[in-house]
Formats: sequence, structure tokens, C-alpha cells
Amino acid sequence: EAQSGDSKEGKKKQKRVIVTPPCPPSVATGYLLLRGSVLGILGVNQDDADVSLLQPTYIKEKAPTGKFSINLGKKLGCGKLPLSEDNPDELFDAIQSSLDRLIAEDISIRCFETTKTEAIDNFGKGVLDGSHKKKKDGDNLTFAYVNGLVLCSPPAVPFASTGGVAKVVVERGNLASAITAGKKARKAEVVLKFRVEEADSPMELAQLGDQASKEQAQPLREGEIRLEEGRSLLNKQAQAQTQTQAQAAEASLVDKTKLVDAEEKRTEEEEEMVVDPFDVKGKIDYGKLVDKFGSRLIDDPLLQRLKELTVGKGNVPYLHRFLRRGIFFSHRDLNAILDCVEAGKPMYLYTGRGPSSSAMHLGHLVPFLFTQWLQEAFDCPLVIQMTDDEKFIFKGTYEDGAGDNLDHFAGLTMENAKDIIACGFKFDKTFIFSDLEYVGRMYPNIVRIWKSVTTNTVNGIFGFDGTANAGKIAFPAVQAAPSFASSFPVVLDAKRDTEMACLIPCAIDQDPYFRMTRDVAHKLVTNKSHKLGGKPSLIHSKFFPPLQGAKGKMSSSDTNSAIFLTDTPEEIDRKIKQHAFSGGQESKALQEELGADLEQDVSFQWLRFFLEDDDELERIGKEYGSGSGEFWSTGKVKQRLVAVLQEIVAKHQERRDRVTEEEVRKWMRERRIL
Repeated sequence: EAQSGDSKEGKKKQKRVIVTPPCPPSVATGYLLLRGSVLGILGVNQDDADVSLLQPTYIKEKAPTGKFSINLGKKLGCGKLPLSEDNPDELFDAIQSSLDRLIAEDISIRCFETTKTEAIDNFGKGVLDGSHKKKKDGDNLTFAYVNGLVLCSPPAVPFASTGGVAKVVVERGNLASAITAGKKARKAEVVLKFRVEEADSPMELAQLGDQASKEQAQPLREGEIRLEEGRSLLNKQAQAQTQTQAQAAEASLVDKTKLVDAEEKRTEEEEEMVVDPFDVKGKIDYGKLVDKFGSRLIDDPLLQRLKELTVGKGNVPYLHRFLRRGIFFSHRDLNAILDCVEAGKPMYLYTGRGPSSSAMHLGHLVPFLFTQWLQEAFDCPLVIQMTDDEKFIFKGTYEDGAGDNLDHFAGLTMENAKDIIACGFKFDKTFIFSDLEYVGRMYPNIVRIWKSVTTNTVNGIFGFDGTANAGKIAFPAVQAAPSFASSFPVVLDAKRDTEMACLIPCAIDQDPYFRMTRDVAHKLVTNKSHKLGGKPSLIHSKFFPPLQGAKGKMSSSDTNSAIFLTDTPEEIDRKIKQHAFSGGQESKALQEELGADLEQDVSFQWLRFFLEDDDELERIGKEYGSGSGEFWSTGKVKQRLVAVLQEIVAKHQERRDRVTEEEVRKWMRERRIL
């Protein structure tokens, strides 16, 4: 027995080896979409999220399922959107809507390999999960990347695109998905149980390729809401909070009449429309704006007359889409300009650009695209003012030792001029000038305008007070001067007795400059037979909305509110899909029932500006507005917009690349352009 015992003790214990079946690619794809959706909707920096390993529920359930959790710190979580246990379905509905949209958009999934150390160095710790804790620093790992959504090491190689699965369903109920959060909660956590509905036919797996860049990963490492479903949910919660506060205030007030009055006043103040040369905000009512400014709407008879004198003469094949769609909608004395065209009297175009950034965006492009059409339509000369002086006056800086940055704005003029030239203007009929270089020629007319306009008038129009520098008060005369042909004695071969009329295409916020100009115009011309009495004519455009919402106008200061003419195709795709405000509904069922709000949907509004085909635009509007057909969803409309913008920007970049500084100097050389 002793020998037998010794023999047993001498035997080596054999280790039990458990082989886990590999994770199906459909589950890996669903995991990627779900992980990216949750963090993107909540606005979580992925480095702040602690993601567990994937529980292989697909083994026990013999179906493509999975379960994992995301720890987001304490209490309400670390995202832009706070977590709440009170209404978990609200978040899960948003996640489900996001999953449906991402699958419909069929976005490419890229895979690459790198070591654990290199991945953390390049992309942060948020690309790993609980399954990687025992991995060595030098171990090679596979990573998957979906542009603007997720970058992480998946449990298996996923399909080549998000459309590789038919559907990913967030399972709810007992032992399924759940939220733990609250002001007294010890942790904020989202548990996610999901099921994948696989495609009918076999799908291609993602192939290993080039590694993602740090720049591509950076948006995922910022604590900002990255998906439209998250922005909609944030707006919904803010509205609910506002409504709750209003109800509480109403209950506490004895005088209900005073409460109603206060609420009405608050609403009016919040929605107050502000439009001036320096600020555009609030909900823009263009009808009220026309009444306020005293301009006139472009009606059908005027549009028909314009068509007869341009398209009818064979100068252009059709009216510009900006006219057909009411984007250029208001005018001053456009009929008088058409009288000049009909009578064969001379006229010219004047527009401009304030060079505030080296890269122009699509909003800056709008007036130049239309002006280029006007030049073709009327076969007339054009002067383009670069107000580098204005930008220094309003935004310039001075530092002891370094001096001022006036030369910086002069340099921006050269860069912006390249973009303007790339719009396709006629060289022999176009003169681009910098105020800093050309102001001497205009100075006699500038002095005449100064003499005719009081400081009180300038302050009243532009809102200046005693704190404004002298340049701000003086500048309106500099912008007014090109409205008079005599400011171009060589370029337009004009003197004060000229009959040449001026048409100015511009956004309607620039109208105050030219209202002032028109008030004193009779003092700057000596020819009493001038058709407009020396006044310039104007044609106004509506504002090009920023990506975040169809109010106000686009700004260069917020890079995510705009598509710049230097953006890559990938940047255009990311900005539209992540930041373009949607007028669509929160779920597929609601979208099919109610359709989208086209007035609020930025992607559709941008298509109105840039999609040339009227029939296609009408079709998209009908289908998206009713939630039916090919363009039933926000994702489909965004896809079409991305394709349109990528083509426009690529062609513009190709033309701009051919414009050298030497070429710009030719366009800016003073010469006769008649």
C-alpha cells in the first residue's frame, strides 16, 4: 500500500485543456458596432472606458450572440451624456437606431496588426479590453477601425464592412442589457447583451492593411458626442429638463398671467433673430429680414426676365440652381440692372472676401460660384475686393517685441485668391485687388464717402460705440468705394461721369454696408443719366447653414461646423456622418411613419446648395420626407451628400493646385478688363 501510495504521488497531474470555439465574424462585427455606438452616443473618451472581455454566449446559446460590459467610472459616468437608470430604454433605443443606421450605411472596416505597446502609444489604452490584460507588451494584436466610430482589438476578425450583418439587436430584459448609474451609485456601467442576424449569403472578411493614423484615432479620444443619435438624445433630455423646470416654475407662481408673459418674453429673447455684418444667430426668418432691411423678394416675373436676358441670349444653358431654388432670394434694383443689360449699357459685378483663414470653406464658396455664373450670364467685368485691412482692424493683434500681424492677413489674401481663381472666372474680365495695395486708387471716393456720412450714422448702422477703434468706423467707406466704377479708372476705364452700373452679389448680412452706400451715392457721380442714380444694385443670398443645425451661418472658427476646401475625402465623410444635424426620426419605425423634417435636416439643405439635378433633389426630398424609397433614411441622404461634396472639393483642389503665386499676381495686376 505504501508503495502504491508513493506511486500515486509520483504520477504527474495532467492539466485539463479547454478549447474555446473561435468567435464568429458576425459576433465580432456586432461587437465593434455596439462598442463604438455606446461610446459615440454617450460622448466618452475611449481611454476613460474600461471594456470587459466578450463573454462567449454564442457557445452555450448556439447562436451568434455576445455579452460584455463598459465601466464608465462612478455615478453618472464620464461621458458628455449622463447615464441614468430611470429610463434605460431611451438609451437602448438610441443605440439600436445607431446600429440600424451604421449597418445600412455599409461602412468599410479596416484591420491591421501592431504590438500591444505600439497600440497604446499611438491610440491610447482605450483600444484594449479585459481580454488583453495578460498579453505581453510585445505581442502582436489585430485591430479593427471604422472611420469616426471605433478603433479597438476585436475578439475575432470582423466582416469587411458594417453591412456584413443583417442586423444587430440589443437584447433587453432579465439577465440581458442593463444600466447601473445614479448620483449615489458606486459605479456607472452599461451591460450589453446582443444578438446578430446574419446575412443570407456569405460575406467577405476584413483584410489586413495599413495601420490607422493617430489623427484618425484622435476624435475617439475626445469627450464629445460623435453620433447623431447621441446629439438627438442630448437635445431631448435638455428639452425635458427645460419643460420640467417650466412646470415647476408655473406651479410656484401665484400670478399665472405674469408667468405666461414671462415665458413668452423668454422665448422671444431666446429665438431673437440677429443679422448684421458681424453676427448672425437665432432662427432666421427671411421674410421678416426682407421687411426689416427694405429689400424686395425675387418674384417669378423678375426671374423670368432674368432668364430671358441670360439663358435666352445663349450666354448660359440654364438659370443657376441658387436662383431656381430661392437661395439668392432678395434684391435691390435688379430690374434696373436688367434695363441696362437690355439697353446695351455698361455694367460690372463687384464682390469680395475677408481673408480670415488660409483655408476657405464651402460657405465662402457660395457667392463666388454664383458670381462666376453671373459673369458668364452677363459677359461683364468683375472686381473682387480682398479686405485684408478690415480683418486686421477687427481681428489683428499687437505684441511688444513681436509687433503686429498685419502681414499675416496680407498673406491670407494670396491664399484665398487661389481658391477664388479656381472657381473659373474669366481672366481677361476679372480684377482681384487687395485693399492694402489698391486703396490709393479708391482714396478719392473713400474721402467723398467719409465727407458724406456722419459718425453717428456709422455707429447707428453697425452698432459701434466709443470703444471702437478709428479703423472700424472708417472701414465701411472702404467697402463702399468699389460700388462706384470711378474707383477703377484704369481697370474699368471709368470717371465720375460714367454710366456704368454695379451689381453686387452677397449674403444678406452685408446689406447694411450698401444701404449706407446707396444713401450717399448721388454725391459720387456727376452723370445724371446714370440708370440707378449712382446706386449699386444688390442680389442677396440666404445663409449656408453649419453642420450642427440649420440656424445662422457657417463659421471658420469651428472646424467641425464646416467642410473646408482643403479637407480630404475621409474628413468630408467623417464630418458629414458625425456632425451633420439630422431631421430624421429616432427610430426606423418612426421614420417610416413620419418621415424627416427637411427644413431642419442639414444634409438635405446642403444638397439644395450643391446637387445640380433638380429631379434627383425632388426625389430625395419626397422619399426622405416620407420615410420611403431608396432615400428613406438619414444615412442614405448623408451618403449621397458625401459623394457630391467629395467630387466638388476634389475638382476644386485640382484646379487650385495649378494656381501659383505668380498666377495670382497676374490677376491682381491693374489692367483694363472691359
